[in-house]
Amino acid sequence: MNRKSAVRVLASVTMAAGTAVAFTLPATAAPADVSVVPTTEADPVVQAMQRDLGLTKAQAEQRLQDEAEAREVHETVTAKLGAEYAGAHYDADRGTLVVGVTDAAEFDAVKAAGATPRLVEYTVTELESAAAKLDAKESAAPEAVTGWYVDIEANSIVVTTAPGTAAKAERFVDRAGVDADAVDVVESKESPQALMDIIGGNAYYMGNGGRCSVGFAVQGGFVTAGHCGTTGTSTSSPTGRFAGSSFPGNDYAYVQTGSGDTLRPWVNMYNGSARVVSGSSEAPVGSSVCRSGSTTGWHCGTIEAKNQTVRYAEGSVSGLVRTNVCAEPGDSGGSFIAGNQAQGMTSGGSGNCTWGGTTYYQPVNEVLNAYGLRLITG
Repeated sequence: MNRKSAVRVLASVTMAAGTAVAFTLPATAAPADVSVVPTTEADPVVQAMQRDLGLTKAQAEQRLQDEAEAREVHETVTAKLGAEYAGAHYDADRGTLVVGVTDAAEFDAVKAAGATPRLVEYTVTELESAAAKLDAKESAAPEAVTGWYVDIEANSIVVTTAPGTAAKAERFVDRAGVDADAVDVVESKESPQALMDIIGGNAYYMGNGGRCSVGFAVQGGFVTAGHCGTTGTSTSSPTGRFAGSSFPGNDYAYVQTGSGDTLRPWVNMYNGSARVVSGSSEAPVGSSVCRSGSTTGWHCGTIEAKNQTVRYAEGSVSGLVRTNVCAEPGDSGGSFIAGNQAQGMTSGGSGNCTWGGTTYYQPVNEVLNAYGLRLITG
C-alpha cells in the first residue's frame, strides 16, 4: 500500500440529530425557518474562543487580529498565483498563512505577499477535480464510506470509512477513477447525522415514513403524540427514537434525540419568529390558546372543555382538552401554547383549516410527570 492509501484510525466522534413532536396524518408540508435572536453577551466571539479553544482573552484577541491579516494576505497571494496554487491554511502556532505551491519558483511571490510558502504535489484544481469524481459516483459508494473532503493541509483527498472497511473504500476510489496516491483512506467510528434545532411545531419523520410535529423540547429530546409511534420507533430530521409512548388511553410520547441537537425553548409561529416557552401552567376553560404544526402552521382559538374522552377508531383516549382551533394531518404532536405557557400536544379532531373544526390536545404536564421529564424553558 502506498503512502497516501495508508489507513489511519480515528477516535469515535458522535454526531447526532434532534427530534420534534407531531400528528399522525399524512402530509408533506415542510417546517418554516425560525429566526430567533438570543440575548447577546459582551465580546461573544472572544468568550467563545476562550471557552472552546482554551485561550486567554489576550490570546483570543491576538488570534482574531492575526486571522484578519491572514485573510487579506490570502486575497493578495491567490491573485498572484495561477495554476500552481495548492491551497492555503492558517497556522495558529505561528500566526501566519501557509500557502501551498507545486513549483518552488513561486516561493518569492508567496513571501512577498506576507505568507509562508510550502511545496506540495497537487494543486487545488487537481484535488477538487478528484473530489468531483467521487461525487459523481456517490450512489455507488459502499454504505461504510461516510464521506470525503479536500484536506488542504495534507494536500490530499480524505475518504472516511467505518473500521475494518478500508479495502472497500479503496476499491470505490479506484472505480471512481481517482489516483490512489492523492487519497488518504481514514477508518473512523464517526457516523454523521444532521444536527438540528428542536423547536415546537416543526416536522419530524417516523421510521415507517409518516410525519408528525414536535410538541415541546424537553431534557433529552422532545414530547409528542403517542399515536405517532410506539416505543422503539425511530425518527429522522431529527434523528431519535421513541423512548416511551402511550396510546390509546393516553396520547403522549417522549422521543429521545442525540446530544448534538440543540434543545430550544421555542414554538414555531411560522412567520419567521418563535414563541418562547416559559413554563407549563395550565390555562382555564375559555382561555385563548394557539397551536403550531408542520402542516398548517400557526392557528389560534379557545379552550372549550377539559377531561374529554375521545373515541378514536384505534381506541379511546381520556383526559384530553377540547378546543376550536383547526388542525390537519401532520399537525399531530405539535404544540398548544397559551401566552408563554406550554399546554399540550395535538392529538386529533375533525374539520380542517379551510372551514374550521374541533381539535383535542393531550396535556403536557401528564407526559412530563409520566417520564420524569424537564421542559426546556427560556
